[in-house]
Amino acid sequence: MGHATPSKTWTWHQGTWHEGNPAIIGPATHGMWMSSTVFDGARRINGKTPDLKPHCARVIRSAQFMGLEPTITVGEILELVAEGLTKFDPDVALYIKPIIYGETGFLAPDADSAQFVLCINESALPDAITTGFTAQKSSFRRPSPESAPTEAKASCLYPNVGRAVSEAKGNGFDTGVMLDPIGHVAEFSYANLFFAKDGTVYTPAINGTFLNGLTRQRVIQLLRDDGVNVVEKAVKYSELQEADEIFGTGNFYKVAPCVKLDDRPLQPGPITKHAQQLYWAFAEAS
Repeated sequence: MGHATPSKTWTWHQGTWHEGNPAIIGPATHGMWMSSTVFDGARRINGKTPDLKPHCARVIRSAQFMGLEPTITVGEILELVAEGLTKFDPDVALYIKPIIYGETGFLAPDADSAQFVLCINESALPDAITTGFTAQKSSFRRPSPESAPTEAKASCLYPNVGRAVSEAKGNGFDTGVMLDPIGHVAEFSYANLFFAKDGTVYTPAINGTFLNGLTRQRVIQLLRDDGVNVVEKAVKYSELQEADEIFGTGNFYKVAPCVKLDDRPLQPGPITKHAQQLYWAFAEAS
């Protein structure tokens, strides 16, 4: 028996495609009660799947970091994705989500119990790409590598993301700006953060408290290849308050402008627009 889903969805598990949201795990499944679940997310946009292979590779690395040893390969995941895409209208935007979880174990999962699921669903790009999003300084922080599996894209990290978003929405904002344990800017609640000042782009340096997003890496490369100076460094919140423009990157909206930080209105600036143009040109050519 399946469960309700928000959009057309196909899910692959143990050799079979299921329409909708099938009941796959039970209360004794390690990935449910001990949270040994990792996932990744890619998109199909205009018939293209930019950076699909790195997304598939990362879910395997995330599982290994959690103590699991998946038997599926990156190539096999790519083949399943190709098969799954044929179940949708070719013009529809999709979210492609490979998942790995532990089936058995107590506290730590049994390494050889790794199970693979591929879930693909219709998912339109959000309006934030053009209209932007608002953000406030969050009272919640990203954990340190010593206190959480921050090197994995692990489901157990997302309740903290959720409460940061809930706090922001309760205060009339779309998302939060989360700091790391020592008070430097880490990222938006669910996206990497960039800002521009006097023609230079800055982004928080990877320090183990948040993921080095694949779209983040791609945008840095695209900007640098185009001659834009991008600096990765420890960022103080006061620097955001004085920034000329701020934008976020992530699989949800790829590149989108922040149009309000706390009580300060912002405009989508030329560097943000240029980063968007560079990314979408890359995506179309991929």
